[in-house]
Amino acid sequence: MSGIVTCTWAPTAMGGPSLTGPARRSSLQTLSGQALTDRLTRPVEKAEGLGIDYLLVAQRWWGTADDIEGSTYDCLAMTAYYAATTSRIKLITAIHPGFFLPAPIARWGASLDRMTEGRWAINVTSGWHEQEFGMYGAELLPHDERYTRSGEFIEVIRGAWGQEEFSYRGRYYHVTGLKMEPRPYSPRLEVFQGGQSQAAALMAAEHSDWVFLNGGPPDKIGGIIERFRAEAARRGRELRFAMYAIPLCRATDAEAESEVEEMVASVRPEALQQRRRRVSGAQGMWAPSADALTMLDSNEGYASRLIGSPKTILKRMRAFHDLGVDCFHLPLHDERFNEEVLPRLRK
Repeated sequence: MSGIVTCTWAPTAMGGPSLTGPARRSSLQTLSGQALTDRLTRPVEKAEGLGIDYLLVAQRWWGTADDIEGSTYDCLAMTAYYAATTSRIKLITAIHPGFFLPAPIARWGASLDRMTEGRWAINVTSGWHEQEFGMYGAELLPHDERYTRSGEFIEVIRGAWGQEEFSYRGRYYHVTGLKMEPRPYSPRLEVFQGGQSQAAALMAAEHSDWVFLNGGPPDKIGGIIERFRAEAARRGRELRFAMYAIPLCRATDAEAESEVEEMVASVRPEALQQRRRRVSGAQGMWAPSADALTMLDSNEGYASRLIGSPKTILKRMRAFHDLGVDCFHLPLHDERFNEEVLPRLRK
């Protein structure tokens, strides 16, 4: 499967969603100093050792670690930390327009990009967790306008990176005679985004290089890719796609299926209902589904069904790649997957 790249989460959240059991806060909530940095570093060292291409440094300004993931350590601090403690993996920082101004982020990113010789990319996250906006004094725009604002955010950063002096006057952002030093190392910033709504498709078609997709079956994922590609083609552009998937790799298909059935049976209805209320600010994602696997995690990763023996999972990944999935966004908790599937992706 040539052309496949991989991504994983930076381990900065203070707990994952607990839809199938009681909420469990991680040790990140209480650790400090060397114990904390050791805890933050070990999984990333493992990812580099496994050959993972991208590390996504997410930003959850506030989270329950129950129906959604817990709050995270700050995305800027953590990206800078991982830049200093890694040597190969490319760092993707999730940035919420509305919480940051684009010109200072352009300068921060340029500094990081130069220090890492091109290992920085941005995930421009328009935002769906509406409660966060008021908590941090950020302006909560209507859904589609958040994507318009994100488009302007990207235009300012790319203008600042691409021109020695840059001025811009948009609806949401203005800069005048911006001269940015240091200049970035990379000639062009690599831009990721999420979202599956029409507003997200229009933003991607105009501005982004990659689209992060929630998990799902091939017919759903293929339909989204086709729709986004059509919008990009009308503008003479191409897009690439990264899909979230949680592997459950066992010796046999039957063993894996039995395990996932037990997980579905243990879903807490009250946590699921709370999650559905919590994500109501999103459109096109987390839509009601007859597939019980969508209930097991906050990004529908099990619904991609990388479930079964190594052979079955590789066949499934090949089918997604044929549809246009060039990056698999994966947690790295399944050791059989790490040992028996990951090394075969590029062979």
